[in-house]
Amino acid sequence: MQIGPYKLENNVIVAPMAGVTDRPFRQLCRRLGAGLAVSEMLSSNPKVWNTEKSMNRMDHSGESGIRAVQIAGADPTLMAQAAQLNVANGAQIVDINMGCPAKKVNKKLAGSALLQDPGLVEKIVKSVVNAVDVPVTLKIRTGWNTDNRNGVEIAKIAEQNGIASLAVHGRTRACMYKGEAEYDTIRDIKSSVSIPIVANGDISSPIKAKQVLDYTGADAVMIGRAAQGRPWIFRETAHYLQTGKFLPKPEMVEVEGILMEHLVNLHQFYGEIMGVRIARKHVTWYLQTHDKEGQFRRVFNALETAQEQVSVLNNYFQAI
Repeated sequence: MQIGPYKLENNVIVAPMAGVTDRPFRQLCRRLGAGLAVSEMLSSNPKVWNTEKSMNRMDHSGESGIRAVQIAGADPTLMAQAAQLNVANGAQIVDINMGCPAKKVNKKLAGSALLQDPGLVEKIVKSVVNAVDVPVTLKIRTGWNTDNRNGVEIAKIAEQNGIASLAVHGRTRACMYKGEAEYDTIRDIKSSVSIPIVANGDISSPIKAKQVLDYTGADAVMIGRAAQGRPWIFRETAHYLQTGKFLPKPEMVEVEGILMEHLVNLHQFYGEIMGVRIARKHVTWYLQTHDKEGQFRRVFNALETAQEQVSVLNNYFQAI
């Protein structure tokens, strides 16, 4: 798949997820087979750009692969300025968020709330595309609610105004993450425009990725929640799509190595206090199939230092 001048190594992409796709996670997913990893969204409000959270989200120092940054907002001018700031900080692709269903984002008429206003969608897209000399991509949902699936209309606006590729989550904003994703709208979008289309929503296995690609005709798949605690899903999926064969599941010793690498990188990236806190959710995800009753999680979440987390995890893996 091609996005502007950039040819992806494969067509399996890490979905942008707030609080998840930070630099340590993106780098890990890239190493484990993702063709592209998109950053967690950055607000277009300049008042928050100097906060610690925003500074971390804008940090791409030493990052390998194509650097794709997602921005969110509802003001065309501020969105253009946010795009320019991120390009100055090393972004090679700018992604516009019109897919987030979160209330705190939607109440500012950003994220998927924008799908209610195709005119504003067009103004934002034009403003951002004209502001930077890197490819601009867009992520949307199929519409505002099930009675207003206007994904095809939004896709045509995107194509006509210079969007380089379009990712579509197969739910409306009203659906949030409930129920099952639908792929009919994604298929309709793919047949209505000529820009690359990325299918997103409930892609949790290599087989599901193949089924969705075959059904929709999309150019790539985007995996989000299924990669939490399972970043090797990208190599498994890419390998299956390329060869039709399954890779073996990672041995426990490899899972330990991946988790410990991720843990140490979180401590280094955020510092001990924040790194320890953020590590808790990731460790819970990694071990959810082994710690079904949550006994280890309760012990781990009570730890306060990086050294304790590393030591207790080492002991846990030795025990199992």
